[in-house]
Amino acid sequence: MPLSSLRLITCFPGLTWVLFVAFETLSYRRRATLGSPPPLGVQQGLATLAIPARWKRILLPTPGETGQSGGKLIRVYRIASRRILRTMPELPEVETMRRGVAACVGRRIAAVAKPRCRLKPIRLAPSLAQMRRRVVGQRIGAVDRAGKRVLVRLENDDTLVFEPRMTGLVLLADPPNRQHLRLQLVFDDHRLPPQLMYWDRRGLGSVRLMDPRAMALAFGAGQLGTDALKITARQLQSRLAVSRREIKVALLDQRAVAGIGNLYAAEILHVAGLHPRRHCDRLTASQWQRLHRAMRKVLQEAIRYEGSTLSDGTYRNALNRPGRYQNRHRVYQRAGQMCLACGSRKVERIVQAQRATFFCPACQPLKGKA
Repeated sequence: MPLSSLRLITCFPGLTWVLFVAFETLSYRRRATLGSPPPLGVQQGLATLAIPARWKRILLPTPGETGQSGGKLIRVYRIASRRILRTMPELPEVETMRRGVAACVGRRIAAVAKPRCRLKPIRLAPSLAQMRRRVVGQRIGAVDRAGKRVLVRLENDDTLVFEPRMTGLVLLADPPNRQHLRLQLVFDDHRLPPQLMYWDRRGLGSVRLMDPRAMALAFGAGQLGTDALKITARQLQSRLAVSRREIKVALLDQRAVAGIGNLYAAEILHVAGLHPRRHCDRLTASQWQRLHRAMRKVLQEAIRYEGSTLSDGTYRNALNRPGRYQNRHRVYQRAGQMCLACGSRKVERIVQAQRATFFCPACQPLKGKA
């Protein structure tokens, strides 16, 4: 019998977000077109998930398997492959937002509006009414960043914490569309831009108004590590060298070093010439120094190019313009293509902690000197 509406939900422990993938499988009679593989984007998306091999054989049959056993073909249907491949804004993207939004420092907030939206609501804390009482009439004193969050500090010492998550944007210019506009801070003068906006396509982000005590509890010692642009080589080594984790996985630990995500961890390790599976406690002092230099180089270069706008086109800067660093990626999402650095080996792809990792086996050897 044909299977319909097969849904596979994969939950990633330790993460605050859940990937949902819908699969609908249909049976067909033998046809001349049998054996066509699914689109590349679907294959890459499914390969990212940590699911048993037997499921992958069902969901992604090889050309040799399709068309056999009575001519049944199981196809993947209605899968949001772009959603699987989408990455979360990381330090360069959020720092680019922060720099753009900094233009509103000194402006007074006249109104807080929550546009009507029928889609999944974002997390808003406290309630809109309470937020209005504490925010309206306040001037913006500074715009900072904590890891992957934009902090809009008010003169009364409260702070608006914008956490973009996977598809959120903090904007001063017109948003990509009005359908996903979630919050507006309207200024009291007639200067441009007239407002600060939070836009979120999937509604996974949040906007929280926090007093100094709440900020200390959320982002103080033990909660958020030193920013990746501020941490020293000695601090980096002291925090991670005692760990037996693989270096790529350790770099994603926000309590150790804040701001690095999956994309830039891969780029940093390639520049440092370190294999992503190397264990932290096996790295030498010189390798930690090299890793620190690569971290600063990659992050500063990515900020200079205003972050990475991937194929889904979601990320935009505060003026609703795409980033440009995606054109300079060395290994990220380049599996099967020749390494741009050595030109002798193709970029490979593995899965670590249920996330895709890209590296060059020649530039980043697992064994021997590196």
